[in-house]
Amino acid sequence: MVKAAGIGGFFFRARDHEALAKWYEEHLGVTECWAQNSGLTVFAPFTRETDYFAADKQWMLNFRVDDLDQVLRDLRAAGIAVETRPDEWDNPETGRFARIQDPEDNPIELWEPPAEMRRSQAGSPA
Repeated sequence: MVKAAGIGGFFFRARDHEALAKWYEEHLGVTECWAQNSGLTVFAPFTRETDYFAADKQWMLNFRVDDLDQVLRDLRAAGIAVETRPDEWDNPETGRFARIQDPEDNPIELWEPPAEMRRSQAGSPA
């Protein structure tokens, strides 16, 4: 059976698509045609009743980051609200997490995988 080789895009509607694209580029370095680093991508449908993210949202975008502390400093310096729950979300097996929202209230999770996972994925193809 032929399988997908990776995620080729993420498409969604926006009230002001140009301003939102600029926000993602400025604060997360994500451009329209973005060559991301290789590594693990989690694809996980949740139950309709999940409380992992807001009930009125159908999806939450997760970005892998190499240095969560620096990313959070930069976001806070830009006036972007950041939510962390280290005792609830972070653990050595899965890594560290933080949450933000883009200007159109779309949920974004920032994920710093554990160092061992980052090392093992470093040689995998993009």
